[in-house]
Amino acid sequence: MIDEMLKGYRNRKTVLRLADEIRSRMPKRRIKIVHVCGSHERTIAMFGLRSLLPESLEVFSGPGCPVCCTPVFEIDEAIEVARGGATITTFGDMLRVPGSNGSLLDCRGEGCDVRVVYSISDAVEMARQEPEREIVHMAIGFETTAPTTAVALLSSPPKNFSVLVSHLLIPPAMEFLLESGETQIDGFICPGHVSTIIGSRPYEPISERYGVPQVIAGFEPVDVMLGILMLIKQINQGRHEVEVEYTRSVRREGNQAALELMKRAFIKVGKAWRGFPEIQDSALELRDELREFDGRKKFGVRKRRIYEPPKGCRCNEVLRGVIYPWECPLFKKACTPEHPVGPCAVSSEGACNVAMRYGGMPR
Repeated sequence: MIDEMLKGYRNRKTVLRLADEIRSRMPKRRIKIVHVCGSHERTIAMFGLRSLLPESLEVFSGPGCPVCCTPVFEIDEAIEVARGGATITTFGDMLRVPGSNGSLLDCRGEGCDVRVVYSISDAVEMARQEPEREIVHMAIGFETTAPTTAVALLSSPPKNFSVLVSHLLIPPAMEFLLESGETQIDGFICPGHVSTIIGSRPYEPISERYGVPQVIAGFEPVDVMLGILMLIKQINQGRHEVEVEYTRSVRREGNQAALELMKRAFIKVGKAWRGFPEIQDSALELRDELREFDGRKKFGVRKRRIYEPPKGCRCNEVLRGVIYPWECPLFKKACTPEHPVGPCAVSSEGACNVAMRYGGMPR
């Protein structure tokens, strides 16, 4: 099975060698590593990497899928704005994510104007071409996509364009996982895409405060396995540092131009993520200078409502790295990618969706 999943991969021998070294260096206790990147989970599952690891080493998915982590009330806001007559644009994965009473896809089925775009610039262009319509872009994502939202808003978009900002920040969520003590975490594999923007510096206070090693890894199987090996070495040596395996793209200081754009467009605020209570400074909100493009203010969206997950759905625990997707009683039964009950089964980067498509169970 392992050979079949790695068959044709150009660095197959290197992956197997790294697996051998991980096994030879494993301490004599259980180790739990949490990654916070949907692309990492896809690589791990697609290539069967968990099957190469010793039984005492567990690799869990955390809050690494922005579609999955988008709060329910923000989906409800977008639906409310669409039902009010505006055009909502967003990314394709967002259409089927359940809100408290249906999804954007359901909303489109009612006759509302909900459109899929590949980038916020597509939505801005729509607003220019259709000046008689209000175009409202649901801007989701972590630090990776926030700079593109900032660029669009700082480039004098048309007056009939606005945004529902739903950008979340990864390091505060990682710190929350450690602070809560809900689950053991011996090390983090930090996200590659996010880190190309923010660099490695923002993770350093987390390692210093909680004594947890971290490695920023790329997305090839070799990257992931080397990242795991680097964490095991730190654990064995009693170190808790932030190391960069993904050196071809990540610098300590990050992308300064992108960070400056974010600083000009946004302020940090506290927000409750899906599956999490409010996390301080974990989200972005428009600065006062850009309030004319704030869709929430323009359309007066209603007060946020309390959301209870569907009975049996354990997406919240999957997002917090407490359980594997296949431990949910709805997994591949009531909940499938075609008929998702929770958000983790919707996005191609959602842990449940990945596990349903590629397997991913350790053995």
